[in-house]
Amino acid sequence: MLYYKQFLHKESSEWIVFIHGAGGSSAVWHKQLRDFQRDYNLLLIDLRGHGKSTDLPQAIWNQEYTFEAVTRDIIEVLDHLNLPPSHFMGVSLGTILARQLAEMRPEKVKSLVMAGAVTRLTTQSRILVFLGNTFKRFIPYMWLYKLFAFIIMPRKQHAESRNLFIHEAQKLCQKEFIRWFKLTKDINPLLKYFKEKDIGIPTLYVMGDQDVMFLEPVKKLVKDHKNSMLKILEKCGHVVNVEKPDQFNQHSLAFIKNHQ
Repeated sequence: MLYYKQFLHKESSEWIVFIHGAGGSSAVWHKQLRDFQRDYNLLLIDLRGHGKSTDLPQAIWNQEYTFEAVTRDIIEVLDHLNLPPSHFMGVSLGTILARQLAEMRPEKVKSLVMAGAVTRLTTQSRILVFLGNTFKRFIPYMWLYKLFAFIIMPRKQHAESRNLFIHEAQKLCQKEFIRWFKLTKDINPLLKYFKEKDIGIPTLYVMGDQDVMFLEPVKKLVKDHKNSMLKILEKCGHVVNVEKPDQFNQHSLAFIKNHQ
């Protein structure tokens, strides 16, 4: 089972589940803990091969990775803890997993908060995926990861979130990176399906105005999904919860409170 950590509230019965992105860990949520645990129970999960889940004997699975398989890992933790319907918060690739979970187990999801959401691959991101697939077996994965991090988070004010993701990605190994990168072959049809299907679950997208790769597709999606709304944070890049934690926490908590 994946590594997880709980922060229990003495009175609240409401839960928020945090899902990090590829190459990261639950450490990316450290600026949310103080504000969110005041009123909610929190569950932080490290995805397979990431964070403290790398210490598990089964951390590197032999079967092919798919979004459904990786999401089942999360569901296993939820079922083990017998968690009630909860609010789910994802960042970057974690937003795809949160959406996949809502597809597989909608009865588990009260609301979704998507930080730096990935809803479609732009031309730039498709080029990145092509380069990654071309060189992933020949170049040390940290070279590729650092390149991707600088392209997605290029500005000076993105340095903290960029360095955090690079630091956490060092806990991966080359084989694990390749397994995760193979998920990109499934990403376009999956995102197209998500765009076409409005699941009706209240969803808040929180994006940075400098998130040049992923902001525009989210703007278009929100227009078509009636239960979705978008908050754009100024002078902010991809990892909004790290770069603008006060604003992110304020908007997210207000949204979750409205959908308890």
